[in-house]
Amino acid sequence: MGSVAVIMRVMPESPEVNLEELKKALKEKLPGIQDIREDSIGFGLKAIKFAAIVNDAGGETDEIEKKLSQIPGVERVETIEVTLT
Repeated sequence: MGSVAVIMRVMPESPEVNLEELKKALKEKLPGIQDIREDSIGFGLKAIKFAAIVNDAGGETDEIEKKLSQIPGVERVETIEVTLT
């Protein structure tokens, strides 16, 4: 079984969510995060966008989305792209 690179976007619940703490929580839940940055959405709201290397198993991205959605302050997690490494 190989690995794939996933790019995901995490939407915070509100502009008041501390993004630095949220980034730290994301890295704790998903140690494979390689690149993490803020992405301006509008009206003061910023999303967190990151790339991570994960197993190429069926349903892996769904499980990651579910796990990261449980972090306090996260409204939604979505997979933007999946590519072979």
